[in-house]
Formats: sequence, structure tokens, C-alpha cells
Amino acid sequence: MLQQTQVATVIPYYNRWLRRFPTIRSLASATESEVLHAWEGLGYYARARNFHRCAKTIFGEWRGKFPNCPDALRSLPGIGRYTANAIAVFAFNRSLPIVEANTARVLTRLFNIRAPIDSTHARQELWKLSAKLVPQNRARDFQNAMMDLGALLCTAHNTRCQICPVKEFCCARDPASLPRKRKRAAIVRLTESHRLSTKEDAVLLERCHHRWRGMWMLPPLKLDGLKPSILR
Repeated sequence: MLQQTQVATVIPYYNRWLRRFPTIRSLASATESEVLHAWEGLGYYARARNFHRCAKTIFGEWRGKFPNCPDALRSLPGIGRYTANAIAVFAFNRSLPIVEANTARVLTRLFNIRAPIDSTHARQELWKLSAKLVPQNRARDFQNAMMDLGALLCTAHNTRCQICPVKEFCCARDPASLPRKRKRAAIVRLTESHRLSTKEDAVLLERCHHRWRGMWMLPPLKLDGLKPSILR
């Protein structure tokens, strides 16, 4: 849930989710519609589908026991390197590197990385640096401290360098200018038209098969160059 979403937003959803799906079995046995409804409002619904598939895989192939090996974790639907390492570190106290938004910002400034952090070269460098710094013991505490450092002091704006506990080791001359990112592609505005068809208390909907795959939506209106009429 924390992927692409802030903690403050996630907390109420997380609590409701655990009440609705307290075990892997309960999530694995739920329908996709039930899972999407519980996730409604968090967005990025591919995460919910992967979560559902992940539960089914764990319950079916791992007898309901969550694997603790990073390679096994990465074989699960929707789990990449960062998520696999984060689970291994925080759930099983494995000594592994973690690169996410906060730790990436801290590492970029500590080592004065000038390359855009969303480039392949810079991402590889960040993972190498994280691997060098993580201790063999208490890796969970270390990674938690790195995340807190980025979230509370080494922030994206209004950095608090004067009270930073690692300022003596920071190589960035202008921390606020880092990290750098590649120029974003221009936003393309799309206009879509949909039709509203009602009968008594029912509204006609269809299941989307592309951008909002699996979600219910008003049927698209094919206008053939004509402007839609306004329904009143």
C-alpha cells in the first residue's frame, strides 16, 4: 500500500484491510471484486490485483507461509527488488540494501551523486552504496533510521542540515539541489466521452479492459466527430 502512497493516507486503509482480510487464506479466497472494493480510493489498482495473486500463490505454493528469501519473494506477483528487500529486512531482519525515495535522497546527497537518480546508472550506484553501508547486525534499525533521516531531516524541501547527525560525512555542497531527475515527458491531454443510460434505479455500466482494467465504468460514446449532447 505504501508504494506511490504516503503513510498518512495508507493508515486507515491498512486498518480496514486487516479487519476485512486478517489472514492470507481470507485474502486468497476473496473474489477480485471484493479485493478491489476494499482497495477503492488508494488508486494504482494493479497493486491490489498483484496483492490478491500474491496471496493465492503463497497459500497455494508455500502452504500459507510467507517466504523469507529475497529471491523467493521476488518471484511473487508484484514484488520487485525494493519490496522484496524491505520485507526481508523488516520482517526477517536480513542484512540487505534498500533504495526508496527517502534513502535514495540521503545517499544521493551523502555521496554527491549528480546523475539523475531515475537513470539506470544512478540507480545501480545507489544500490551498491546502500549495500556497502548496511551493517550485518541490526540492519532493520539501520534501514529504519535511513528512512527516518530522509523523511524528517534530509527532506526534499527545507532541508535541516544544521541538525543532521551525518552532516560531517555529507559531500553535497548544495544538498537542496539534489537529487536530480530526468526531464519529464510532456503531458498529453485526452478527452473521452461516455454515455449515461438509466432504467428505473439501474445505471448501465461495462467492465473496462484497458486503462482501468477490471473496474466498472460508463460505456464509451463513439461520436464520429460530433460533440456530445448535455443531459439535463
